[in-house]
Amino acid sequence: MSGSGDLAIRPLDAANAARWDAFVLACPEATFFHRAGWAEVLRQAFGHDAYFLYAERDGVIQGVLPLGHIRSRLFGNALISTPFGVYGGVAGGDETVRAALEQAAIERAQALQVDHLELRHSQPRHPDWPAKRELYVTFRKAIDPDPEANLKAIPRKQRAMVRKGIDAGLRGEIDAGVDRLFAAYSESVRNLGTPVFSRRYFATLKTVFGPDCEVLTVTHQDRLVASVLSFYFRDEVLPYYGGGTALARDLKGNDFLYWELMRRACGREIRVFDYGRSKVGTGSYSFKKNWGFTPEPLHYEFQLVKAKALPDVNPLNPKYRLFIEGWKRLPLPVSRWLGPFLARSLG
Repeated sequence: MSGSGDLAIRPLDAANAARWDAFVLACPEATFFHRAGWAEVLRQAFGHDAYFLYAERDGVIQGVLPLGHIRSRLFGNALISTPFGVYGGVAGGDETVRAALEQAAIERAQALQVDHLELRHSQPRHPDWPAKRELYVTFRKAIDPDPEANLKAIPRKQRAMVRKGIDAGLRGEIDAGVDRLFAAYSESVRNLGTPVFSRRYFATLKTVFGPDCEVLTVTHQDRLVASVLSFYFRDEVLPYYGGGTALARDLKGNDFLYWELMRRACGREIRVFDYGRSKVGTGSYSFKKNWGFTPEPLHYEFQLVKAKALPDVNPLNPKYRLFIEGWKRLPLPVSRWLGPFLARSLG
């Protein structure tokens, strides 16, 4: 592939996955969504092509850029860093490296004749690129080693919800599999009018990422209440896919779920709780703010290739309103069967 002086841009292969991940772990710009395993997840769970690029100089990796190719008749044709991830884009040691990787991504997008290239940055990189800068935010907060200090740090009204879950006798336990997660999550997203991911996707995440991907499930008298799949990266925990059953509302199951995750994280020397992405003005946005987390804008920057305008595939788009309302009325088994065919294209 293309080079810049003594800097070479190469495609990731299995032989270099460990080197890639060692760089990601050490690079301050890199996130869990830069890990090499996402290439395998994209291929195994969804059948998407992955174009993971790294920059190398004198045999040493200097930067990485994970890219996934999502093709859909309904939702368009895009090259994204990173599909299904909150964060992405280039992670590199210096601006020369970053620019070389981004140029390689643009060349790849043009060769594939996609509608657009999308780089999901936590910080702005290209003020002159078309961007979505006010649609998404992320919520991150440092947590204390003392669980009681974290409980006291939760604003009073939200802390009361957590205590109600504790007083109700809810229990948290780590699941080896994903069946209860899928049951709770699929019910929750159906109620929101959103297609669910496949059980296979969640199982693939656990297989690929091993102990860095964990499922915490909450029960009440042996009945499923809520469950969340979380990623662990360096000293951070990222609760990523979670949901609750009908019991969760009355028992404050979701409130207890995230508190239980935070409490357990303290014992693992986790110091940052990353609540993840929300769209501004949605229910999840309000829920996370109620925990005392401050929203931080995300900067999703685009290069348009065949498209003439930025894509607008999100539930706030009025043209999806009827679809969302209809999806909420689907029988749960139907939504669980049909959802994965649509969700695989919602990168």
